Order: sequence, then structure tokens, then C-alpha cells
Amino acid sequence: MKKVQEVLIKKLKEKTARIGVVGIGYVGLPLAVVFAEAGFEVIGVDPIDEKVAAINRGESYILDIESSRVGALVKAGKLSASTDYAVLKDVDAVSICVPTPLRKTGDPDLSFIASATHSLAPYVHEGMVIVLESSTYPGTTREMVLPVLEATSGLSVCNDFFLAFSPERVDPGREDWTTINTPKVIGGITEECGEVASAWYRQALDTVVPVSTCEVAEMAKLLENTFRMINIGLVNELAIMCDRLKIDVWEVIDAAATKPFGFMKFTPGPGLGGHCIPIDPLYLSWKLKSLNYNARFIELASEINTNMPRYTMSKIQDALNMQQKPVNGSRVLVLGVAYKPDIDDLRESPALDVIHLLNEKGADVAYHDPYVPVLKHDNIVMECVGELMGEVADADCVVIITNHSDYDYKAILDAASLIVDTRNALGTAGKNSPKVVRL
Repeated sequence: MKKVQEVLIKKLKEKTARIGVVGIGYVGLPLAVVFAEAGFEVIGVDPIDEKVAAINRGESYILDIESSRVGALVKAGKLSASTDYAVLKDVDAVSICVPTPLRKTGDPDLSFIASATHSLAPYVHEGMVIVLESSTYPGTTREMVLPVLEATSGLSVCNDFFLAFSPERVDPGREDWTTINTPKVIGGITEECGEVASAWYRQALDTVVPVSTCEVAEMAKLLENTFRMINIGLVNELAIMCDRLKIDVWEVIDAAATKPFGFMKFTPGPGLGGHCIPIDPLYLSWKLKSLNYNARFIELASEINTNMPRYTMSKIQDALNMQQKPVNGSRVLVLGVAYKPDIDDLRESPALDVIHLLNEKGADVAYHDPYVPVLKHDNIVMECVGELMGEVADADCVVIITNHSDYDYKAILDAASLIVDTRNALGTAGKNSPKVVRL
């Protein structure tokens, strides 16, 4: 083992190494907290002043992380934050946890990774390990991050510093699988890089899964989310087919799910949301196009899933038509705008598309979400309605987009005159009610 590698691993195992986390959002903050609670001194770097100030006050802005945990770590001197990358000049290990969205054209937007890499590069020094966690296409770590770090620092990977990729697997709102106990895949630029990164993460996480290269780790993340995207696309198309056949898709899925092997239950909905499933597979599709290969499963699933908000809109129109009402001028109350239940994350939420479509048709749109007091997206600025049940009773149509567990669905069913249920939130009661239209 090389001397630089040996010294760094020793510092990591003794937890005398200082840790930096670039990007302290849904991925970075939980990771920073876990490292700090494991005994490391951690500093987060983020360009948003409000986030940095909140951390330094001991406050959390992520639902999965209680402010009490952040406050205790800040008070103990284990956690701090800054907008200045210069604070990383003295750290020994850095995790990069920045967003990787898609552009309007559907191409990968790697500007956040590029910015973080260029900002970090002047402070890379001998005996440092860097791990990219942002979801991206295979080859990004080696082809995009590595050259900048080497050229700017004048150092050599493996000889002077170490670089690896470890895909984040955060699922906001989960309590069973969290940052600390979800197995962590890690692949290095070289075998030695992977060994150093694995040694670091093992000090705070329950399970580390080393793989041979960073490309394997990058591809593993895309496989995970492509698997989910394609299967969701399948059940979304199944919902459309069952509608044509006058068959209850929810009953079909529940029946199939009784098979104890060879089947995994997925459910349809008004569209895909979140920071991974709607986006990550398209990174792979985009990369393969540069190699003259068309990722047909991904493209087809994306087409089906992207069309689901419009399919939901057609259901709303049909429901109102049955009551001899046009969409134009009707009061439509959207319940739930977060992309999944019991969280406040709006990223890629299908509710945003449905609201846009309703506005285009002239509907009087309102929304309620116990986790989202204000909704700002493109040219839409809305506030959550106040008294829920009065709004439910007054609406011409209630549309359940996100099935938050906070809602009293029996009371909503009793009070509403018309409901479009895209999540089967009302269950059997909705199936048997003449005023309910289900996806």
C-alpha cells in the first residue's frame, strides 16, 4: 500500500480526517449529519446563503433530518457550513452531492457537477479523497471530473489524491431505509481509489458494496431507476388498457401481487416525479445515442409516463362532462402537489403538469398540501388553501394527485361532489361510489 493511501486510510479509520460535503440538500445534508454523528468533523458547502445560515443556526430544512440532530452537532463543533469553497483546503475527504437535472431539450444538465468540480479543484491536495454522488451517465467521473482535478491541482490520481463514484440512494420520507443503513455502492477510478473511498464510508455506514470501477457504480444507479421507470411505465399503460377494457386496474394489480414469486408490485399514477426516476434513465438514453444506439425500452417508458398528466386531464374532463360542466370556469381542487406522499419535495411532481394543463383549459385551480404552503413553478404562484373540508365541498371537482396519509379520505369522499382519484386513495369506497372516477 502506498504511503499516501496508508496515511489517509489511517486518518479515516481514526476519524481524525475532516470531511467536506458539497451540496447540502436532500442528499448532502443527511450524509453530512451521518458522518458528523459518526465522529467526524464535517463542513458543508452550498451556494445558497439561506441553507448555510440555517445549518450554522442548528436548524434543518429537510423533513428527514430533525433540527435537534443538526443543533446538537453544530453545538458540539462537528457540523458547520459555508458558501466558500476555500474551507475545503484543509479537509481530507469530500463528497459532491449536487443536482443533475435535465435541460428543457431532454439533455443532461451537468453544469452543477462542472461548477462544483472547478470550484473544488484549486483546493485539492495530496492525501485527499473525493467521491461524486450525483446521478449521471457512465463515464462522467473519469471523463469530466478527473481531468479538471488533475489539470488544476497538478496532482495525479491514485498517487496523490483519490477519486471515486458512489450513487446516492436517498428516498425522502422513508424511515426503514435511510442514509445509514441503505447499502452503499462505491467504485473508484482505480482499485486503490475504491479502497480509500470504501474505507471512509465504512466508518459511518452499515454496508459498503465495492465494485471494480466508477463506471460500474454509475451504471448500477441508472439500472436501479431504469428498472423502476420501465415497470411504472408498464402499469401506467396497463391502466389505460384496463380503462378501454372496462376492467379495474387496481384489482388486477392486487390479484397479480398475490403471486409469491416472479412478480413485483408497481402501481399507476398521474405521472412520474422525484429527482431520480423521471431523469436518470434519460441520462443513459442520451449517452447511448452518442454511441449510435437507441435505448428503446427507456424511450417508450418515458413516452408513456410523460403522457400520464394529459391522461389524467382527460379523466378530469370526462368526469366534469358527466355532470354537464366544462373545465373552463370549474373550480378544481388538487389534493397533494409533492411528488410522493408525506414529503415536501416538488421536484418533477406530476401535479405541476396537471395544474398547468388545468390552467390552459381555463379551470379555476386551487390546491391543498399539508407539506407545501406555497407553490412556485414557472409562471405559477399559488398558496395552499386554508380550511380543507370547506374547499372540498365547494369544488366542482377534487383531484387526488398525491395520497398523503394526513388526509381523512372518508370525510373527503362524503363532502365532495366529484372526485378524480389517481392513486386509489379512496380504495373500495371510491370504487363503489358514483361520484368517483379512478385512473
